[in-house]
Amino acid sequence: MKIPGEGDLLALTLDDGVNSEVVRAYTQLAKDTGARMTFFVNGVYDSWTDNLKMLRPLVDSGQIQLGNHTWSHPDLTTLPHSKIAEQLTRNDEFLKKTYGIGAKPYYRPPYAKRNATVDGVAADLGYTVPTLWSGSLSDSTLITEEYILKMADQYFTPQSIVIGHLNHLPVTHVYSQLIDIIRERNLRTVTLNDVFLRTP
Repeated sequence: MKIPGEGDLLALTLDDGVNSEVVRAYTQLAKDTGARMTFFVNGVYDSWTDNLKMLRPLVDSGQIQLGNHTWSHPDLTTLPHSKIAEQLTRNDEFLKKTYGIGAKPYYRPPYAKRNATVDGVAADLGYTVPTLWSGSLSDSTLITEEYILKMADQYFTPQSIVIGHLNHLPVTHVYSQLIDIIRERNLRTVTLNDVFLRTP
């Protein structure tokens, strides 16, 4: 999945939230640089309440957009209809209660696992845009700073949707290099709303 058309846009989308420190560091990065990002939240993690005070103003302003990544990150294709709905609804209620916003129409199926049943249940709940990606920092598990930068060099390209993760600390050590790549390539960071909800 890429950003439609020709241009200079980069959608940095960050998943999960296992580590409160990583969520805080990415939020600080956004504050310091003005970078626009989309966080795909699993509400089960404490990081989303731990960092509420810092994150809420950026969510309110639209600089950081929140998307639905399910409540607790199961493979949705293994669940019955009712449990798929529960995963998305519980997370939606958490986002509304905690941040005052819903995430519709964007959801990201954990592990990119989806099928017609998952898409149908999600669409019935108003989640009509399953959001995948065209490039990855490959940091869902613990990897080195060097490897993260190699992935950024490969995938920080025009009109890309890049997935990263809010789970492990190495990425927080290379923020300045990530921003350097974005600036050197004259890319503009965008949220999904910036791209997909623009009026013609």
